[in-house]
Amino acid sequence: MGTRFEEIDWRETPIGAISLRRRLDPTLNIDVYEIKLDDEYLMSSLFTVAEIELARLGLAALSGTDLDVVVGGLGLGYTAGAVLDDPRVRTLTVVETLGEVIDWHRRELLPLAPRITRDPRSHLVQGNFFAMVDDVDGFDPRTPGRRFHAILVDIDHTPRHVLHPSHAAFYTPDGLRRLAAHLHPEGVFALWSDDPPDEELDATLAEVFDTARSHLVRFRNHLHGGEAANTVYVASRPRTS
Repeated sequence: MGTRFEEIDWRETPIGAISLRRRLDPTLNIDVYEIKLDDEYLMSSLFTVAEIELARLGLAALSGTDLDVVVGGLGLGYTAGAVLDDPRVRTLTVVETLGEVIDWHRRELLPLAPRITRDPRSHLVQGNFFAMVDDVDGFDPRTPGRRFHAILVDIDHTPRHVLHPSHAAFYTPDGLRRLAAHLHPEGVFALWSDDPPDEELDATLAEVFDTARSHLVRFRNHLHGGEAANTVYVASRPRTS
């Protein structure tokens, strides 16, 4: 347990000023890690249930072993860490836009960082996830065109509240078809959202994949009391026509 408040790192980036902070929560008496972009909170270690469920629910939709997985968005590392907890996973490729976030993990400034960076199955890639979706070379620069069993995404707040306007095209049928081209035939796409289940997105996923389901993930709100919820969408088996 550290000081009451510490700004561990602060840097200017092309999308704004990003900072990593640690503070002592006086109620829970634990260190809380937070990432901010300018004045907006991107993530907090107080709320990780749905990020972990993104990995658990996405991988639960797959059978077999020797799974190759992509995670879009590294953040505090909770989704990546949960992927590595599954012994069926052969490789994990994590795509993160900001080199600063990757650097935090490589410097082991975050609690889960050693678990991710020291696992030989894990590979961190700096790049624009959405641009990689649109590129036939895909997500792994070491093996262009490689396909994966699962692609798990936690980047935007929601499909309707994106971090950059250019991301919006990803959540259309054409955008999701481009993503599906990077999956094996029985592959799975899973998505985290801060909003309740969205019927329009459910319909879009059903247009691109054989099966699609939204899961409401409930968890305790330590800041305001009571219960909060996020949504995890899981879609599998891309349609071929």
